[in-house]
Amino acid sequence: MKAIAVKPGTPNSVHLVDMPKPTVGEIDNGRGVLVKVLRVGVDGTDKEINNAEYGAPPPGDDFLVIGHEGFGIVEEVGPNVHELKPGDYVVATVRRPGHSIYDLIGTNDMTTDDTYYERGINLRHGFLSEYYVDDAEFIVKIPRGLKEVGVLLEPMTVVQKGITQAYEIQRRLKVWKPKRAAVVGAGTIGLLATLFFKLRGMEVVTFGRTPRPYTNSDLVEELGAQYVSTADVSLPDHAAEKGGFDIIFEATGFSPIVFDAMQALGKNGVLVLSSVTGGDRIIDVPADKINLEFVLGNKVMVGTVNANREYFESGAKDMAAAVLEYGDWLSKLLTHPVKGLENYKELFELLTTGKGVIKAYCDVAADARSAFE
Repeated sequence: MKAIAVKPGTPNSVHLVDMPKPTVGEIDNGRGVLVKVLRVGVDGTDKEINNAEYGAPPPGDDFLVIGHEGFGIVEEVGPNVHELKPGDYVVATVRRPGHSIYDLIGTNDMTTDDTYYERGINLRHGFLSEYYVDDAEFIVKIPRGLKEVGVLLEPMTVVQKGITQAYEIQRRLKVWKPKRAAVVGAGTIGLLATLFFKLRGMEVVTFGRTPRPYTNSDLVEELGAQYVSTADVSLPDHAAEKGGFDIIFEATGFSPIVFDAMQALGKNGVLVLSSVTGGDRIIDVPADKINLEFVLGNKVMVGTVNANREYFESGAKDMAAAVLEYGDWLSKLLTHPVKGLENYKELFELLTTGKGVIKAYCDVAADARSAFE
């Protein structure tokens, strides 16, 4: 079978490889599930791995199959699989267990191990291939009504985990009912965070660099949220005029904006950081002011990365609610399709240029279109 891979440590090494088709027997507990891959989304993580910023191949291989935003259809199941059957639409989680106590209790996404295992990212092959096999424990069934947008579930889990963790933290307050939310960044994750907050009836302001109107700002406003360009007004200035936010979700990939967001947070507020930044930027900030306001205002800042099965399941429920409430809004995020694994250069060109791209994805199967009909 064909797959798209990189040679970790070698910049711009993305290429096509040929691999044996996996079998359910590779999972020795009888819980194997063979999935035919229909569609895989790509994002900055794939670009960074191809840039040799991080990533490692599985033991015994000198290449890593990339792609962690998979969507497919079950083709075969092992004898001990009862919750899935051939024909089911599915998405696989990304993180696999390590050895810490958190891994042992099923919260692989909270591991304290220095070595971590993520499909398509580190030490485990990903989903940009014609097929994959995994244990049923890591495969989540998707309602048939979400098949057109199921490839968005993995990025949706980033939002699900981050905001769920914020609510968990705020149980300390006994009563916490956030009314005003801000989203910083209007890319895929930022748009999905805007959706999350609107589904919960909040007043939402989404900040992006690009002046409106453009596709992303239009999508924000379709949800009944407000779009504000940071070219016109900064987060701290907006908060000074309109009031601080109860919760802020940051999804920019630009670390300096975090300090603006810290200053825009209201008392008892939570700032959720989801960007993975690997640069070396240094900036001046009003450190004493920020520290004082955090201490006196009982504010919280928390980072979030990856997600376990819980967030995949809750993400599917929210996506189903979004289809009922907002119609085809989610499908509008799928802006740039690429047909076939052999067109990987086109896929990575979209990641590099990024102009007008919300979500680029590969229709892997030759008959993928028919699977959505």
